[in-house]
Amino acid sequence: MSNRRTVERSVQELYRDDPERADALVWGRRGTLKGAALAAMGATLGGSIPFARSMPSGLLPAALAQGSDAPQFLQMEGKARLIMQGARPLNAETPESLLDDDVTPADKFFIRNNGSVPEPAADPRAWKIRVDGEVNTPLELSLGELEGRFELVTRRLQMECGGNGRSGFTPQAAGNQWGNGAISCAEWTGVRLRDVLRAAGLKDSAKFTGHHGADSHLSAQGPAISRGMRIEKAMEEDTIIAIRMNGQPIPQMHGAPVRMIVPGWPGSLSQKWFTRIELKAEPHRGRGMGGTSYREPVRPIVPGSRNTGADFVDMESMPVRSVLTSHAHGARLPAGTRGLDIRGQAWAGDLTVSAVHVSVDFGQSWHAMTVNPPPNHHAWQRWTGRIALPSDGYFEIWYRATDSRGRMQPHAAANWNPQGYGANPISRVAILVG
Repeated sequence: MSNRRTVERSVQELYRDDPERADALVWGRRGTLKGAALAAMGATLGGSIPFARSMPSGLLPAALAQGSDAPQFLQMEGKARLIMQGARPLNAETPESLLDDDVTPADKFFIRNNGSVPEPAADPRAWKIRVDGEVNTPLELSLGELEGRFELVTRRLQMECGGNGRSGFTPQAAGNQWGNGAISCAEWTGVRLRDVLRAAGLKDSAKFTGHHGADSHLSAQGPAISRGMRIEKAMEEDTIIAIRMNGQPIPQMHGAPVRMIVPGWPGSLSQKWFTRIELKAEPHRGRGMGGTSYREPVRPIVPGSRNTGADFVDMESMPVRSVLTSHAHGARLPAGTRGLDIRGQAWAGDLTVSAVHVSVDFGQSWHAMTVNPPPNHHAWQRWTGRIALPSDGYFEIWYRATDSRGRMQPHAAANWNPQGYGANPISRVAILVG
């Protein structure tokens, strides 16, 4: 009697490892989708596929791509129904359909923690931050002194996890498997970081920053994260020390009472529960710096290979990306729907978005959407448009953005790296009409 067992593989695993073979095994498909293969796929998807002839071979339909496991949702007072990415530390992603607000409400703001959430400040206005290192006059300022001494500014600023889009990589990279929802664009009020640094008197040797916060690593050994950036980014107008979010005190989960906002760059630089910034002559070497942490390959490496990151570079401006907010993935529309008004958001790190295009025929044709200018630099941009649907059936809305330098979202995640940064492939949302 044999002790060998047959290992069942999911459709997602089959397509990940060998898409062409998966087509044959799952649907009996060879080349163009037709006949029995078309009938089998249509039955699985719940309707006919009007643009079946345009569907690329080896493409797993978007309706099936997320796997059979239902996502787990966050249950937390004061927060919307976010998708759980991890419980310890707590991380949760905002579904794209909840990112429809021009200004992200606090309850829909994604959650990204690297360690333990500290206890709330007993007296927020007495919270102290320190500026030291390569400065002439080290400063220690309370929140009250910060607000009273420096000009307050209010800006809509995007903040995005450096690993946003990580789930797009094949093979899978390490870390939370974010979709597109580790992004927000709240309205932040605070003081310009450069005003505070100038008050401390920057020395000529001040070329980099190092950021510190009150959150500790889950092991209780040292800080949860401590990152830094080039002084040029620190001196930009939109890099601020924030004290309010959407006109209210910052919620504890999002860094109260004081946090940094470094828009357009990985959110790990936007130190929560901010306590100290040091100016340095050399790059900071805190937790989350060096190696493969928040760094990308200068030259492509073999996907799935190990790498020390010795020839990687720090991730700075985030890549162009877009989300569809008007219709949730898997939406069912009434029979006879022949036109659909759609909308979403798009952003491009330090750059702006010049175009958004949408396809409903598996990328055979693309249609330009209207893209609004940002209300201020580093805010995301609203896009809108209308698509035509020729009949009832299964459709996929593909959408891609192009930045102000002409770079558009690729068809597949590029520049694979061990910790999964910079993945920004074209997104797909499945809808069923009738």
